[in-house]
Amino acid sequence: MEFEYCKLEIFVPESHLEAVRKALRETDAGHIGKYDSCLSYSPVTSCWRPLEGTNPYLGSVGEVCTAPELRVEAVCRAADAERVLAAVRRAHPYEEPVINVIPLWKTGLA
Repeated sequence: MEFEYCKLEIFVPESHLEAVRKALRETDAGHIGKYDSCLSYSPVTSCWRPLEGTNPYLGSVGEVCTAPELRVEAVCRAADAERVLAAVRRAHPYEEPVINVIPLWKTGLA
């Protein structure tokens, strides 16, 4: 089954929301019909433990870190996903950002 659109789910600290929004806008993610820059975001609490050899933006190596973040959601064309992901990674402060790509089926976006 081929998917024309996908949803991006990006976890980012609030301090970098605008940088991620700009990256999404500049790559035309969040374009729905005659609207662009469409996205939503909601607060979440995330946790992780940086392992040896990492240079964490937040937290310390070997210690579990918990921090508030935002879950940003936007759609993009599946054919553009790699380009959009590259732009989001450049705007994101984490070494290993959590970015989920979820195929969308029968969304009414086409």
